[in-house]
Amino acid sequence: MANNNIGPKRLVVGAHYGLKDWLVQRVTAIVMACYTVILLVKFLLAKDFSYVGWAGIFAEQWFKLVTFVAFLSLFYHAWIGMRDIWMDYIKPVSVRLILQIATLLWLVACAGWAVQILWRV
Repeated sequence: MANNNIGPKRLVVGAHYGLKDWLVQRVTAIVMACYTVILLVKFLLAKDFSYVGWAGIFAEQWFKLVTFVAFLSLFYHAWIGMRDIWMDYIKPVSVRLILQIATLLWLVACAGWAVQILWRV
């Protein structure tokens, strides 16, 4: 019996996350790095280092939006990483599903909390 599982005609199985998730991880990392630079520049150019000055940085609408995009990038980056860890190391499907759902709920709750914090300033 010939082995047909070699070359371009091989049977490909799995979740097929590969390239897309690798690319998303890199893009979200770049977004977070750019945000870090923007935040660092805003902080170093600030004249008031009190709470009022710090809140003033986040009072501008465009900065709230940029901050929220950075948070969304962080949450998506974390989701991909944690999902891959659960898929690689947790073999029982029911336990893996529970952990993935818990992770997803936690990240969505963190996103909601970030919105509340950002738009409260």
